[in-house]
Amino acid sequence: MSKPTVAIIGKPNVGKSTFFNYLIGERKAIVGDTPGMTRDRIYGETNWRGRKFTLIDTGGIEEKSEDVISSQMLIQAEIAIELSDLIIFMTDVKTGVTSVDKEIALMLKKANKKIILVCNKVDDFKKLENDIYEFYNLGLGEPHPISSANAKGIGDILDIIYEELPKQDDEDEEDEKIKVAIIGKPNVGKSSLINKILGENRLIVSTIAGTTRDAIDSDFENEHGKYTFIDTAGLRRHNKVEEDIEKYSILRTNLAIERADVCILMIDANEGITEQDTKIAGLAHEAGKAVIIAINKWDEYNKENGTLESYTKDVYNKLAYLSYAPIVFISAKTGQRVEKLFEMINKVSNFNSMRISTSDLNELLAEAISIVQPPTDKGRRLKIYYMTQVSTKPPTFAVFVNSKKLFHFSYERYLVNKLRQEYDFCGTPIRILVRERKEKDDD
Repeated sequence: MSKPTVAIIGKPNVGKSTFFNYLIGERKAIVGDTPGMTRDRIYGETNWRGRKFTLIDTGGIEEKSEDVISSQMLIQAEIAIELSDLIIFMTDVKTGVTSVDKEIALMLKKANKKIILVCNKVDDFKKLENDIYEFYNLGLGEPHPISSANAKGIGDILDIIYEELPKQDDEDEEDEKIKVAIIGKPNVGKSSLINKILGENRLIVSTIAGTTRDAIDSDFENEHGKYTFIDTAGLRRHNKVEEDIEKYSILRTNLAIERADVCILMIDANEGITEQDTKIAGLAHEAGKAVIIAINKWDEYNKENGTLESYTKDVYNKLAYLSYAPIVFISAKTGQRVEKLFEMINKVSNFNSMRISTSDLNELLAEAISIVQPPTDKGRRLKIYYMTQVSTKPPTFAVFVNSKKLFHFSYERYLVNKLRQEYDFCGTPIRILVRERKEKDDD
């Protein structure tokens, strides 16, 4: 079972982002007095009483000219409803119940989702008690008063979230499975690949882009191991909302990537690497996930001598930051080389969670320094005292130096290459954290 998702929706400037930032413990969402400052959907991880969940801060839902419920509002509300296990509907006690609040409430009543009605900006509970009663008129049950700015009442809301979220009893079993997100632009063959693996038409497959509506997890076990395949779904097409569709797809892809151990980036062989492919690839890279590049529809591609090599070179030229990711040429339709994916999934997952002892790392560091001396600047040389691994998924190493300014990117790249030469790290990014440590004898 994946982490449950809680979406915060409401009209602009009701305090959604302030509430979101408080819960995740960092200033991730932009906060201001201007309505609509949160343009894109932002998500973060948090937990309460040991229960982890994903929190989504949505852009504000607005009226458009004379229309109470604009197309923008419709998309925002649909996204919140579809992605979440639980919805926090946030209102503003100072504005009272507005026409937009009523339209959102009507939409939520039709959804089969649990809803917590929150009345924000209640800085003085006793003084504003009578104003809160108005929100019963929305027909969504008891309005819960809070003040996001002053952190009043938030603990009560978290207790309600804790009680309402789906129970997570199978975490140990889930840990045994490798979670694999199939990512890529619409109509690249993501659902077809999962159907071929499962051996059944479990997901709807169509040649119309954006057919898949809901994210679906599919458990699978074979001689290679246990897996959960996550299909990153799109949203059905709406007129004049292509920008919203793209934002929706990016958010859903982000959520799937966050949950995954391994990402299979699917590319349409006939179309090659597109701008949308590079955006999606960048999400997986920045998230530090293990990545496999699957060139789909290879059976349809017109091939000549040297085609495989030239195609591979072109992929790495356009996705230079994924040079560590192995490429597999497949056909989800015929099953060509699909079986090879399991070997690759296991391999890159193992490297993504690989840990190296500090003693081995410093042997490698000493050898690297002896081959290529650290850089100097104005007569001062970079000193690297030692290296240690601080985390996995992705493998992350702390390098302790006398001066961060002297640690040039080129030398960081050199050390990363040395790590790959010695330990491979196929399919996984490597992170280097530079820590400055002053020594008494340093100038």
